[in-house]
Amino acid sequence: MGAPSGAPVLFAALHEAGFCAILTADRNGHISFRKGGRETVKILFNTDKLLRLVRNLQTFTGVKTSIFDGEGRDIQIFGGHQGFCALVNADPEGHRRCESCDAQAVEACAAARGIYRYRCHAGLCEVTLPLYENGVPIAYLSFGQYLDEGPMERQWERTERALEGWFQGDMKAMREAFWALRQYSFQEMSAYAELLQALTAYILQEGIIRSAEYTDLQRLQMYLDSHFRESLSLKKIAADLNMGTTKLCALARQLPGGLTVTQAVTVRRMEAARIMLREGDAPVSAVAEAVGYSDYNYFTKLFKASEGVTPTEYRRKNRQ
Repeated sequence: MGAPSGAPVLFAALHEAGFCAILTADRNGHISFRKGGRETVKILFNTDKLLRLVRNLQTFTGVKTSIFDGEGRDIQIFGGHQGFCALVNADPEGHRRCESCDAQAVEACAAARGIYRYRCHAGLCEVTLPLYENGVPIAYLSFGQYLDEGPMERQWERTERALEGWFQGDMKAMREAFWALRQYSFQEMSAYAELLQALTAYILQEGIIRSAEYTDLQRLQMYLDSHFRESLSLKKIAADLNMGTTKLCALARQLPGGLTVTQAVTVRRMEAARIMLREGDAPVSAVAEAVGYSDYNYFTKLFKASEGVTPTEYRRKNRQ
């Protein structure tokens, strides 16, 4: 998929020895390594090997696998969309919704640190799982555009409601494309997800997807993204990153907003908490513990200071 609507970015493909590096650049073509205010990592994709792998998987299973970069953007290894999804993406609003849905799925997958199952904005079943390098998610494998074993008519009604108010295309053609989608059982899709999860080790071992060199700031950001749930201190982080505390504090000031290390950890914890509150049903106390706070009252205090409402109020407002 392309960049989010209105965002001053484009895809820059750097080809070297069969690799494609997915980066962002401004309208003048200047490379930028930022994601939502954060410095991002250059990821190299061996497109030839990757395409061969996912094509073999599709030939064998009939399931199409997509590859997302760290920002939830489809690297379009297969090209354009087909069938139902082609009709959705032909509508500008549908394309925007698909991009937003992919980005949110990647964010939720990163927070879950594992396989994430969901229905997309148009009602289709999707599964996303992360590909880790040194404990850091550098890309995501995703498959979907299928339906579960439930009655087709009931699933179509869900999709029809989701399309109301924005879809301007041929609804008859959309229905026909929907009814052409394949249905899979939960057991079948779980088996395929486990197969993909096993393949991630092969992908990393063969260097099919890998990261380029990291700057110190990127190392700090990735460390915080991976370890924010743990009990962290300035001394521990500095030791783990093999740098002095003075340098660590100076690096933290380069983060968006000129944060301290403690504030940077809190920001990541609040991001993960928001996702869990929106997407899950775990008690607030369990959410607090999952993001690194054993003290429920302290978590509630920090969350309200960050969001302006308590965790319970936030969940209620975002479920309406």
